Order: sequence, then structure tokens, then C-alpha cells
Amino acid sequence: MTSKVPPIPRRVAQLLRLLCLSGIALSSSLAADAPRPDFAPNPGVGWVVISRTFLPPPSGPGPVMEDPAHRGGTNDDFRNSGAQPTFPIADLSNPILQPWVREKLKAHNDRVLAGKPAFPARASCWPTGVPAFLLFPIMPIFIIHGPKEVVMVWQADNQQIRRIYLTDKHSGNVRPSWYGDSIGRYEGDTLVVDTVGIDTRTVVDDFETPHTDKLHVVERWRLRDGGMVLEVNFRVEDPGAFTTPWNAIQRYRRMEPGVAENTDPFSAILSSTRAGPMLEAICAENSGAHFVNDVQPIPQAGKPDF
Repeated sequence: MTSKVPPIPRRVAQLLRLLCLSGIALSSSLAADAPRPDFAPNPGVGWVVISRTFLPPPSGPGPVMEDPAHRGGTNDDFRNSGAQPTFPIADLSNPILQPWVREKLKAHNDRVLAGKPAFPARASCWPTGVPAFLLFPIMPIFIIHGPKEVVMVWQADNQQIRRIYLTDKHSGNVRPSWYGDSIGRYEGDTLVVDTVGIDTRTVVDDFETPHTDKLHVVERWRLRDGGMVLEVNFRVEDPGAFTTPWNAIQRYRRMEPGVAENTDPFSAILSSTRAGPMLEAICAENSGAHFVNDVQPIPQAGKPDF
């Protein structure tokens, strides 16, 4: 003899069904509203690069580094210790370099070793491209989170702007531009940025490493050290310029009034390097000629490139 299970009262069944549906909706909502990284919790938060060159990955192919036989010094070194600043000299032994790229770097090295200037293009207000945007020195970058895009701006030149569109597909008609076509998505605590279509007039780094129109960069931005450091792990692919894909790292330190002030001695001289909301500055509005005649002129646009 089997006992019959009594039917569930209608009101109880409706309640269970409602709870079940609510649970599904709640789990979906939680998935959709998973915590995203916030690189700008208030307008006073900026980020200053920690390294003037890309950092190598723990293992595997890495970026062009300084020639160990010609260790140089940066303006930061001069301000901190009085060491003579020099232009960087690339290590030509890096196996990632295609022959024509190695020749370009050798020409850059020869210029420096001959005592001639080798100012980066940004010294003449030229856009730097990606990943060289990660090397903007001294002054902070500011990051603006929007529902459809993430905007990154360098304080020293507000025209150096990256726009990262929060979508899963590149434009169907990508045309070369200074900072390329960047799309982004959030993966937990990380902003993943995929960039293609970068103008070949830009370079990869301050060694003036060139690239082709096949350059493809994927960056992973995430906070670490309790939100005081912003780390970018990125991968570079360009079969026309490099023998293999390679990886590198850049890190930024936080600047925020009352939380993380700029300790660089330069901040005592130049107020624009101190922590605080972003200041307005346009590089091309500075018409002074501080360099020699063979430095690239300030760029001029005859028509919009968009």
C-alpha cells in the first residue's frame, strides 16, 4: 500500500513559483550587475606611470628594453638625484624584431650615440598611439567611465584622448586613426581593451619602435594593492613588425588629494603635477620652439579625421 502525497495548496504553489522566478531574476541581475572596476571613484583621482619603459612579463617574449651597455637616465632621475638625463637606446638583440624594425631602431640608436636629439613625437604634440599611450610621463591620466564608453585623457595635453567603446565588435569599416578602434568589455575586476586600426605614423614605445597596419593590442586594466596601483598587462601582435606576439606590463600609481599626493620633487615646482582634478592643457597652444629645427613640427589638421 502506497501513501499518496497530498497536493500542494494553490497559494503555496504560487508562492514557491514566485520565489523561484525571483531567484532566477536575482541571479541574472547579480550577473549583470557584477562589480566592475572603478578607476575614477571621484574627479580627483588620476594615475601616473611608475615606469618610463614597459616592464617585461614573468616569462616569454617581451618588449624592447634599454641596451644594457648604455644605461640612460630620465628627467625623473635628474630631479631625484641629479643624474644626467639621456635619450633611450634600444637593445637590438631582442629576438622579437623583424630585420627592418631592427634597422629602424639602429638608426635611432646611432642618432643618440652621435649626440643628436631624439625627442619622442609627443614632445611636438603628436598623438602617440597604442600601446605608447601607456608611457605618457610626469602628469596623470584621468579615466572617465560611461555607460557606453570609457575615456582616457592625459592631463599634459587634453587632446591626447582614447575612447574605448563598450561593445563586442569592431567597426565594420575600421580606418586607421591615431589611437585606433578600441572596444572594451568588463571581465570581473578587469577592463579588457582590444585595439586595431592604429595609424602607422605612431610608434610602439619611446625607442621609436615602428609597426605596420596589422598591429593588434589587447590590454587588461585592473586595480591592485588596495586600489593604489593600476596595472595594465597587454599583448602585442604585428606579424609585419615582430617575429612573434609579445607581452608587457605597465603600472600607474594613484594620485588623489588627501589620499595619495605626488611625492615627486617636480610637484613642488610645477603645480600641474600635484594631486587634484584634471587641469586643462593643450600642447599645441604652446607655440614656443624649445628644440632644434629637425624635430617634427606641431601637427596641423586640415579636416577632421572622423
